[in-house]
Order: sequence, then C-alpha cells, then structure tokens
Amino acid sequence: MNRREFIEKAATIGAGISASPFIVRGADKKVSPSDKIKVGLIGCNGMGFSDLSAFLNNPEVECAAIADIDRNVLEKRGAETEKIQGKKVKLYSDWRRLIDNKDIDVVIVGTPDHWHCLQMVAACEAGKDVYCEKPLGNSIEECNIMVRAARKYNRVVQVGQWQRSDPHWQDAVDFVRSGKLGKIRTVRVFSYQGWCPSIPVKPDCPVPDGVDYDMWLGPAPERPFNPNRFHFTFRWFWDYAGGLMTDWGVHLLDYALYGMDVTAPRSVMASGGKYGYPDDACETPDLLQTVYDFGDFTVLWDHAIGINDGAYGRTHGVAYVGENGTLVVDRGGWEVIPENVNGVQRMEAVPLHESYGGGGLNLHVKNHLECIKTRNVNCNASIEIGAHIAKFSQLGNIAYRTGKKLFWDGKTFNDAEADSYLCKTYRAPWELPKI
Repeated sequence: MNRREFIEKAATIGAGISASPFIVRGADKKVSPSDKIKVGLIGCNGMGFSDLSAFLNNPEVECAAIADIDRNVLEKRGAETEKIQGKKVKLYSDWRRLIDNKDIDVVIVGTPDHWHCLQMVAACEAGKDVYCEKPLGNSIEECNIMVRAARKYNRVVQVGQWQRSDPHWQDAVDFVRSGKLGKIRTVRVFSYQGWCPSIPVKPDCPVPDGVDYDMWLGPAPERPFNPNRFHFTFRWFWDYAGGLMTDWGVHLLDYALYGMDVTAPRSVMASGGKYGYPDDACETPDLLQTVYDFGDFTVLWDHAIGINDGAYGRTHGVAYVGENGTLVVDRGGWEVIPENVNGVQRMEAVPLHESYGGGGLNLHVKNHLECIKTRNVNCNASIEIGAHIAKFSQLGNIAYRTGKKLFWDGKTFNDAEADSYLCKTYRAPWELPKI
C-alpha cells in the first residue's frame, strides 16, 4: 500500500493509529511518486506561500496546484513553485477547482480571514486534510462550524499557530508550571508593531487587471474596490479580519492560556481606539487594552501599531508575573526577571535562553505531516486549539466594539448587542456552512 492509499483508508476507519509505517526521509533521499503527499495552496500572496515553502522543504511533499484570485500573483507563485520543486503546478483562479482536484491530499488555506471557514469546510467535505492559517475563523460561530467539520469528516487539521511547535516556548511553559515563579497574579500579553504603520485614506478605484474582485470579497459585504482593503492591509477592516487582536493575538494569547492551563474567562472588558492615527483608513483600533478576568488572576492584552516600545525592552511577548519573579518569552527566547522587594531578591534570575530548534514554522509543518501519516488529529495546534484561541480573541474585540464589560458562558454573552457579533452575515450566493 502506498502512502496515499494508506491515508485514504486510515481516514475511513477513524483516527487512533499509533504508529506510522513510513520512515521520515532526509532531504537527500528520493521519494517515489506513489509515496508523495500532494498539497494544494489557496491564497498564495503572503503567509500562504511561506507555508507552502515550508511544506516543500520535506522530500515527501509535492505541490500539485495553487489558486489565487490575482492572476499576477498566481503566475508569479506558480513559477517560483516550479523552480523550488522542479515540476509545474496547476494554476486555478477559482479555489473550488483546486478542492475538486482528486490528486490533492492536503489543502493549505492562506486566504484572508473571512474566507477560512468556507474553504476549510469544503476541503474537509472533499476528504482533504487541511493546514489553515490563523486566526482559524472570522467569527465565533465560524470557529464552531470548522471544529464540527473536522470531526465529522475525520480530517487532520493543523492551524498556523506555529509557536506551538517552537521548543523554547514549550520550555518557558514548563518553567511557569514548575511553580518557581510563585503565585501568578497576571499575564501581560503585548504586541507593539512599529514596522506596521498607519494606512492613509485612499479613494476607491477600478479593479486591477487580472483580479477577480467579486471572488476576493466572497461572503463579505459588497463594496467598491479600494487598495487599502486588499492584500496585506485587509486585516485592518472588520469585514475581513480583526486587527492586531486576531493577528498577533492568537499567537500570544494562546500561550497565556496554555501556560496558565485555563480556558474561558469570567469576564472581559476592553478600552482603546484610533489614538495614534485618528484620521487614517483603518477601522480596527491602533491601540487596545483588554482585560480577561479569571477570578484569581487576569490576562492583559496590550497592542499598538506604529511604535515598538511594548514592555521589558521587547516589541512583543508574554510575561507571567509571579510573586517571586516574572518570566518573559517572545520569539527570540525566554528569561526570568526576579522580584527584588526591600532589598531581598526572591529567586535567582534565569538568563536569556535564545530560540532554538530550527524554526517554528518548519517544525510545525513536520508535525502536521507526521500527524497526517498516522491519522493523529491531535496536532500541536489542532482544530480545537485554533478554534478556542480565535474565539478568545474575538471576545476581546467584541468587548471593545460594544464598550461593555461582558460575561461569557462559553456560548453566549449576557448582552444582546454582544451576541449580535457571534456570527457573520454572508453575502449571497455564499452561505454559512451547515454542519
């Protein structure tokens, strides 16, 4: 039995196979065509192509097709993919044709957030495993639907929260859970992105040549084309995304909850706005503080664009503030800063442990491939992990948009206005999947 036959047969009898009959091959080894895991990429302009490149670092992977609504991007990435793997790929302007391609085993969803749910669910229905960029969904109900789809169709889904596969982050969590920090009162989570500037107001304009703008909008409300709402800067508009809260937030808040071994807060409240750039084109806040109350400690989210001075001399990070000391971790490494009260140092400092392990994205993809081979749905960033933190980030944005302190029971708020944000209204003819 070759690899594809194994994957298809294992998927029909459910997860639970504990060992793979395949040996992971080194980069210098040849892999027979029948053993190849064939991937297809939807949305290849930004992070999606980075994900595909990480997949192609593994000799058992071959890209069969890519899809994008921008013909210029599509042809460029097609040529680059051919150069990487020495073999042409099929190019689709309609992502549904990629889903229909029976040669594809795994679909990478690298599109803007408002497309993730439809494409991920369609891939699962077609019997494909999925690597979906974060945040998993663009609303709380979309996340619930995506979890149900993965379970119903028994698919192996990895969410692009690659820090879950980065070893120095795990080591930081192990130290937090050791108890050496003492009682933790709060977890500060911050993302100050100076490289990410304000976007000036621009007029609407004709759709660029080669762009299927109606398909780009998909389920989002119909609007005239505006370059600010396209490609990278789509993330600053509520129709398509949730600003830094759902961009960096899902990475960093995930580790706040993981380190503290908690799930849902008792309450959430938020304050912020367009304080740095009140007259620019962004809808999402350029500065935001959100407090999640867990009863005996808080998680504080703090973000800003256009400036770099977050905390502890870092632009981003997670800080577990304990009675004895504070552990700070970011993508560069982790350290412990001891408490010094009345001249008494309460614990030994732990010097900076710089990042190690070969890169979180590459390790994340390797983990996904191993889970695909063994039909293990418990990837490092499984569908449940991705859905939970995407919903958690949405809670913060909803608190900001309502301006209220909200109480969450896991399904609904104590407030009708807040509940109105739980689900997006899709533009016809697109419909929210029914799973």
